[in-house]
Parts: sequence; C-alpha cells; structure tokens
Amino acid sequence: MQLSYSRVSTFERNPLEYKLRYLEKLDTLPDFEPTDPLILGTAMHELIQKNQNAIQQYYMSYPLINDKHIEEAIKLELLSKKVLDLLPKHGFYEVTLSNKDYIGFIDMLVKNDDGTFDIYDFKYSNSIDNYIKSAQLHLYKYYFELTGRKVKHLRYVFIPKIRLKQKKTESEYQFRQRLKRAINKDYQIKIKDVEYNPNKVIEWLTAAKHMLEATEFPLNEDDPFWKYSPYRDYVEKGLTYNMVTLPENKRRTLTEVTRRKLWIYGAPFTGKTTFANEFPDPLMLNTDGNTSYVDAPVVAIKDEVTTTGRRTSRKFAWQVFKEYIDELEKKDNDFKTIVVDLVEDLYESCRLYMYDKLGIEHESDDPFKAWDEVRTEFLSTMRRVTNLDYENIVLISHEDSTKDILSRAGAKLTTFKPNIQEKVANKIAGMVDLVCRVVVEDNEHILSFKTTTTQFGGGRLSDLSVDSINLNYDELVDVYNTSLADSNKPKKRKQTKLEDVDDESEETQKAEVKDTEEKSKEEKPKTRRRKKREEPVEDSDVEKSAEDTEESETEPEVVEEKPKEEKTRRRRRRTRTTEED
Repeated sequence: MQLSYSRVSTFERNPLEYKLRYLEKLDTLPDFEPTDPLILGTAMHELIQKNQNAIQQYYMSYPLINDKHIEEAIKLELLSKKVLDLLPKHGFYEVTLSNKDYIGFIDMLVKNDDGTFDIYDFKYSNSIDNYIKSAQLHLYKYYFELTGRKVKHLRYVFIPKIRLKQKKTESEYQFRQRLKRAINKDYQIKIKDVEYNPNKVIEWLTAAKHMLEATEFPLNEDDPFWKYSPYRDYVEKGLTYNMVTLPENKRRTLTEVTRRKLWIYGAPFTGKTTFANEFPDPLMLNTDGNTSYVDAPVVAIKDEVTTTGRRTSRKFAWQVFKEYIDELEKKDNDFKTIVVDLVEDLYESCRLYMYDKLGIEHESDDPFKAWDEVRTEFLSTMRRVTNLDYENIVLISHEDSTKDILSRAGAKLTTFKPNIQEKVANKIAGMVDLVCRVVVEDNEHILSFKTTTTQFGGGRLSDLSVDSINLNYDELVDVYNTSLADSNKPKKRKQTKLEDVDDESEETQKAEVKDTEEKSKEEKPKTRRRKKREEPVEDSDVEKSAEDTEESETEPEVVEEKPKEEKTRRRRRRTRTTEED
C-alpha cells in the first residue's frame, strides 16, 4: 500500500473521519458553496501553473453561478498574479514523488545552479502555524533525497484567505472595487522557509504504523476541523444519502478481461460439463445429476420433499435455485466460477413453480398473462445470475436439432440451437459475451462461435479472429484477450515525472522528437494511399505535376468502364443461350 501524508494526518487528527473517508469510502453530498476549499485550492494551483482555463474550470465545478462565485474568482485571479511575481520564473509543477511505500505531489520543484533543488508547497489558507508544524515538507525532502538528489530549501507559499464582506450601503460594483483595492494593497503573499527535521519523518512513520495496526477508530471531538467535515452530519444526525453516483466521464482503460460470461450448448456427451470443470474454482448448480466425472463442488437443484407425520411439504427446485442465488450474491465465498447446468431444466422448474403460484395447470389456462409471468420470472432471475460478481459465469444447455429450414435452392437444412424457447434464448444471449456450440468432429471436441442460418451462436466480443477453437479453457481465455480492443488512456491532469526534472533541455528534445514521430505517423497513411493510386500508371518516373494529376484523375474512369463492358457481354451471352434453348 502506498501511503500519503494526508491519509496518515487524517488518522492522527480524527480516526473516525479516516475510517469513513479511506476505509469505508463513504460518499457524501458535494458542497456547492463558493468557498469550498477543495475547489478553490485546485483553481489556485491551476492559475499558478498558468492554466488559462482555470477560472472557467472553477465555474464549471458548480451547477449555478452567483455573485459570490464571481467574487471568489476575482480573488483567485489577483492573488495568483501576486504569487507568480514572487516565485522563480522556471520550475516544474505537480512533480510526482512515488515509490512502493509512499506517494506525494510536489507543487513546485526548482533546480538551482549548483544542482540542488528547492521544494515549494502552496497553501491557500490563513493557518500558517499549523502547516509550519506539519511533516509534509520534511517527508518530501526525505523521499526526494532517496532518489539521489539533494534539497536545499523547503518553502511554504501562504496565500491569504480574504474575508471581506459587502456593506449594506454599497452596491455590488462598489464592493468589488473595494475588494480589488484591498487585495492589491493590504494582502501579501508570504513565503516561509522550513528547516528540515528528521524527527518529523520518524513521527510520521510511527503514526503510519499505528494507523495500519488500528482496529478501533474513535471520534476526536477536539478536532478543530470536524465542524467543517462532510461526514459530521452522517455521524451526529445519522443522515444517509440514498443517491446514485454517476461514473466519471472518462473512457475506461481496458487492459485485461476480468469477467467472462458464456452460454455453451451442444449434443449430449460432447464434453460441456467436463469443459466447465476446467474453469478456476468452479461451483456447479446442477439439475440433471450428471456430475459423476467432474470434481467441482456441486449443488443439486431439485425439488425438496419433507415429510412430518402424515404431512408432506414440497419446496420447488426453482425456489432452491433462487435461495442459492441469494447466497451467492453475498459474495461470502471464494468461488471464481459459477456454472448453471442445465438452463432448460431451470426454465421447466420455473414453469412448475409459477403454475403452483398462479393456480393453473398450463400457461394456456390464463393466456392473457401466464406466458408473460413465467418468462419474466425466469429471465429476471437469470439476469441476477449473469450479474453475479464472479470471474466466470457459465450457462450450459443441450442442443435442439429437430427443426429444418429451406434454403434458397429448396434444400432442407438442419438447424442447431439451444433447447429452449426462441424468445427466451434471444434474451439469454443478450446477457452473455459468447454463445458457443460444442461439436465433435473426428473425435476432436471443438467450440464453435460462428453464427449462420443453421447455427445459433456469436457474441459481443469485437474482432473475433477465429470461428472455433479446441474445447480448452486456455484457448478460450486467449480468444477473450485477443479480442480486447485497445483504448486510449484517459487524460489526466498534467504532472511532471521525477526523472524529467534533472535536465529541462532533455525534456524539450524529447518533446521535439515525439512531435516529429507523430508527424511521420500521420504522413505514412497518405504515402500508402498515394502508392495504391499510382500502381496503374505505367511510367515509374512519375513526377508531381499538373499533367500527372490529370492522368490520375482519368484512370478511375478507365477502370470503371471495363467491368461495364464485361457485364454487357455476359448479359448478351445469357440472352443468346436462352434464345438457342
């Protein structure tokens, strides 16, 4: 685990808030106040880094902008200019300081002429004494020097919070003018040097050890920051927020397949259950009892009949199945694969259960809703199965080859599909990644993915390079991995890598080389396309001229005319043949 200064300091200040924030990861309602310290701090850092869109980003952090937000933006702009006047003109911002045990971000790193470095940390706060006593800069120096570099100065840059309020007798314009004059005249940026103290590092490491070993997390009622904490209402008032948190608007980075869902069907004795037994740590929910030759743990899905005296009670197989789904949803086990064998048996169990519930003997007894209720009960439960949080979900069915179709030529073709109603089959196919048919050819067991007019199959995996594989788990994993499309990494806030701070000129050279490579990559497709266009030209010494351009434009017309003549000739031949006949 990588520890950060803020994580450990939160534990030291208030163990309960540490638990809620870092261990339980409790979501809280956002604070849309104009003075939100997190939003203001981010905007100030962006302005110091000369981000021209920082103010706009500050505005975009709120659903509604009022006069208070504009006043805070005025403060940000004027104060950031004063900061830039005091800071060195050249430096590295947001430098990532990371190893296997620690992670931190240096706000500004300046390289001196003698090869040493100065570390700056920006604080948009009036609590100067609290930050001077903290271990943050001491940790930066300690971990930075572990990389073989030397630190000369540790400095805090304190940016004052301005508490001016509008008077009742002044207009909004008058107040903003007074605010600007006060910032320019009365409020100054303070840069405080901090002398390195190794004991601060030792104290922080000790606190980190206590944090990792802690089992109780009491509330520190003396914490001065607790009254501003977003977790206070949750603790003191018992408030919970039944809210839906939308994911961040960023493309996911797909590096490996973590979940697989597939539906396998085939004729009896083709090795479907044996193949499912190859998956890691499987649990089989079995309906037909054919598990004598597999060693995976098995749960029998069947009716449970109990007799008490003369009274006999029955629990339907469908009820047993749903109880096991309830238990699997708790994730209180170490299984990695859930196998449902057979799907069509479960559908019949669901029908019998619904007959008893509805008081009917067949769906036709209540044609207006019985068919729909049975199908809805089954599909909603199967959706719970495919949504289980396990690495592999495997559904198994027998195949139905009793139906034929007529080809265009009038020939009868046998169709192969799972042995279940077509409407239900289409719905289940939409719940999985792949629908595969197990085929035995020349004593070889094959897993086929292709979809044809005679075979039900296919899936949602992109760019499947093969139609079939051997019935082998490792080969199936390869199919998933090779079909995984590469996606661009999400854009992050620009940061500086630690190795880039040694030589700024090297960084510039790398950027120039990168730009050159990108340009060459962009030009390559154009070159390939030009070659394809020039292939029909007989003269190999074609030069770029207006005449060549005219020739290249006329060539497609010649190519297009040839097929037309051929088509015309074919039509004439067919006509002559018909006349002769």
